Amino acid sequence: MDNKKNIVLIGMMGAGKSTIGHLLGEMEIDFSYLDMDKEIEKLAQKHIEEIFAQDGEAHFRQLEHELIQKYSNYHNQIIATGGGIVENVENINLLKKNGVIFYLKASADTLFERVKKTTHRPLLKHPNSKERIKELIKKREPFYKMADFEIDTDKKELIEIVREIIENYESNI
Repeated sequence: MDNKKNIVLIGMMGAGKSTIGHLLGEMEIDFSYLDMDKEIEKLAQKHIEEIFAQDGEAHFRQLEHELIQKYSNYHNQIIATGGGIVENVENINLLKKNGVIFYLKASADTLFERVKKTTHRPLLKHPNSKERIKELIKKREPFYKMADFEIDTDKKELIEIVREIIENYESNI
């Protein structure tokens, strides 16, 4: 098996990183799927919500960074990151050295509709979740724009997004 660059998915919560990552994993036989949030939970031996509540966001971000340092050296991975991973620019640089980064973009309204029923999102524990999403987009958008490719996920079928990622990835390697 050839060592190929990783496919890295970044974007806000609800953008579809995990769902698209799973689908890509099913289509790309030589690639393994890696969900950063699940890896952080394994490392910490607790759920993300518990990490935020007991140890704070800074500790969560440190664990996230440590795993990026590790997995950025791997090949043939589909890596679905957490939404805030881009707030540490070093994470982006590490992921770029051995990966093609795709920003899965969606409007605040779409993101809100996708995540409003979930209760395990620590950053949405806010009186007005839609406003919080807008604040996070504004804060993170400049970092998301550092991706190699931007894919708008609003009003697109999942398979359409997957095909777009594969086409762009193959044209970039």
